[in-house]
Amino acid sequence: MKLDPVSLRLFVAVMEENAIARAAAREHIAPSAASRRLAELEDQLRVELFTRSNRGTEPTAAAYALLNLARGVLNDLDGIATQMRDYRAGVRGHVRVVANISAITQFLPGELQRFMAAHPQVGVRLQEQISSAVAQSVAENAADVGILNHGSYGERVALLPYREDELVLIVPAGHALARRRRVRLADALPCDFVGMHPGSAINNLLTRAAAELEMPLRLRMQVTSYDALCLMVSAGLGVAVLPRGSAQNLRGTLAIRAITLAEPWARRRLSLCVRAQEPLSGVARLLVDHLRALGTEAGA
Repeated sequence: MKLDPVSLRLFVAVMEENAIARAAAREHIAPSAASRRLAELEDQLRVELFTRSNRGTEPTAAAYALLNLARGVLNDLDGIATQMRDYRAGVRGHVRVVANISAITQFLPGELQRFMAAHPQVGVRLQEQISSAVAQSVAENAADVGILNHGSYGERVALLPYREDELVLIVPAGHALARRRRVRLADALPCDFVGMHPGSAINNLLTRAAAELEMPLRLRMQVTSYDALCLMVSAGLGVAVLPRGSAQNLRGTLAIRAITLAEPWARRRLSLCVRAQEPLSGVARLLVDHLRALGTEAGA
């Protein structure tokens, strides 16, 4: 079956104008030609879209079902034309991105630099949020693309594979655990901890893990960035857990040691987050494809 976009557009106009004559005028077609196209559309679909009487035409249940489908198809066709124009003129636009601190400190600086170098006319606006807020921002159309810890965030968003990271324990250079290559969380829980701000994924993870071990989490202080966390650890105010990539950024300038955490939850998945059942804009799709490709290369 080959449906004509002109006929679909005319059908949508008839449904919106509630009259064939007005729809024909809107689409710059003769009323007789409009009636003929609608009849041909019914023949192709093998379903009655309108009941006809002396009082005019009335849409059937099938017509209301087709209305949503036709609008989606026509929107997709318009989107194709728009994106092709963008490629012809050089891709333009902007993408709203929200991401958790793990993605921002470990992966996004280099990845966004490469993307924006390849597409200099595309603007990227980036904001840091915790993972639950990332999902909410994407679901509510406050952001186009999110990056968060893999998990369950409801039916309004869809998750795509992105990256993996690893949580490690960082301790002051002279700490009793500093010579160890691997530790269990139970080895560190007798120490004071420096934690991230309330609601952070790592804090929640540590709280659950400590409860399962039936040991207290001695959270001495909380900060809002990995830089501040490492500075506090370097000053001897406690130990901390953060992603290995983030620790490596500061390990050369601070007197800290990163130790492998021998725990199954220490390896985490980061995912890209988009709105479910809603197509991405052309520039947002370009960014998602770019990030996924780099994530695949890193995992190879």
